[in-house]
Amino acid sequence: MVIRIRRANSSKPMSRNSFPFLARFSPGSRCSTPVAVWALVGFLIVLQLWNLISHTNIQSKHAHHSSMIHHPLLRELQVVEEENIQMPPPRRRSPRAAKRKPKRATTLVDEFLDENSQIRHVFFPSAKMAVDPTKDNGNDSFYYYPGRVWLDTEGNPIQAHGGGILYDERSETYYWYGEYKDGPTYHAHKKGAARVDVIGVGCYSSKDLWTWKNEGIVLAAEPENEAHDLHKSNILERPKVIYNSKTAKYVMWMHIDDTNYTKASVGVATSSTPVGPFTYLHSKRPHNSDSRDMTIFKDDDNTAYIIYSSDDNSELHIGPLDKDYLDVTGVMRRVLVGQHREAPAVFKYDGTYYMITSGCTGWAPNEARAHAAESMMGNWETMGDPCVVGGNSKVFRFATFFSQGTFVVPVFGFEGLFVFMADRWNPADLRDSRYVWLPLIVGGAVDRPLDYSFGFPLWSRVSIYWHRRWRLPPQWNGNIV
Repeated sequence: MVIRIRRANSSKPMSRNSFPFLARFSPGSRCSTPVAVWALVGFLIVLQLWNLISHTNIQSKHAHHSSMIHHPLLRELQVVEEENIQMPPPRRRSPRAAKRKPKRATTLVDEFLDENSQIRHVFFPSAKMAVDPTKDNGNDSFYYYPGRVWLDTEGNPIQAHGGGILYDERSETYYWYGEYKDGPTYHAHKKGAARVDVIGVGCYSSKDLWTWKNEGIVLAAEPENEAHDLHKSNILERPKVIYNSKTAKYVMWMHIDDTNYTKASVGVATSSTPVGPFTYLHSKRPHNSDSRDMTIFKDDDNTAYIIYSSDDNSELHIGPLDKDYLDVTGVMRRVLVGQHREAPAVFKYDGTYYMITSGCTGWAPNEARAHAAESMMGNWETMGDPCVVGGNSKVFRFATFFSQGTFVVPVFGFEGLFVFMADRWNPADLRDSRYVWLPLIVGGAVDRPLDYSFGFPLWSRVSIYWHRRWRLPPQWNGNIV
């Protein structure tokens, strides 16, 4: 059973009984017109006072957040860099080819997707420029270089795509789980999407979010049984792990599909340790709905939620998991209906829930959107594009820095500071897809008002700042709460 939760801004007209004081002034009433007018004036005055008080409280809240984001240690993260990528000269075509089919103007996104582009190195820098934590990097230690190859402590490229981070309080260690794509890229059929056979879920551990040790494949593919969800010919995407203190189990949820993306399900696996091995339990369509890009979010009260794209990616569904985190409950809410969003990444700050999503354009990058709500099961409002870049870099911004979000990590000790994790997909060679990690800061007034009510939004603006080179504040101690 699915419980449909109606929006607070239902289109159903309000009856006169919704406002009892109006019923007393209906046509034919003995009450005089002046009384009705004064009652209406009084109501408007009360509404205005409430609006003023709310606005004052929100301004105070934004002023507090503003003071935090202007902290000296965060100020340099908000100094955005320009990224003016120059288009290469057009390739020469024979007069016959030009006459047969006039060529449309090439865009930067076309160049990004073209493995033979003359500016390929801009999007995918040479492996010689890899970030290698095992070397003496001098002044480059602990600096992130979005888009470069990122090596683990064994000197191999990290394979944790579409992933997420778990901070394990017992070991005081970060664990990064993601798709292990270290295999050849191919197309299962002529119209099929680029893919790599399922290898499994990779896991890496770190104390500082920069130096990552390979813990191996913690959930492996099934090489023989073609009927198994994890058979190499199927799809395993966007694995996320949370810890259940009640059962003392680490629980992994992931997108499970077949080659043609018709299964559209979620899979669940568990382990007694963060480094596995995880035992695969089952797959299902949550709430009897198709499910593709997904994530899970664990709230402060230990309630866990699943968020997934559904109805052919036209909307998102949100619902709480059961107490063991092994299944959904009967409660589900449809949000962002008709907006065609995927790749949800949810986080919480100062009592407000935020979410970053992408559009649905396959491997091609597109514009991110930030959303906010006062509760996970509440009304989610869209706040616009959170990406910030200097200069006239509209394409770079509207393509989310040529990447797609996957997770948001809070940075303990710096209020309002997070790390936005994204993948720069390389459909020509998926194992060479890169990571784009950037500072995300929550603070300041939003750019647009509420769509459905009086007053001002209670939440703050979300900004993801572009940097070619950046690091977390040196005073950060590596812990998270």
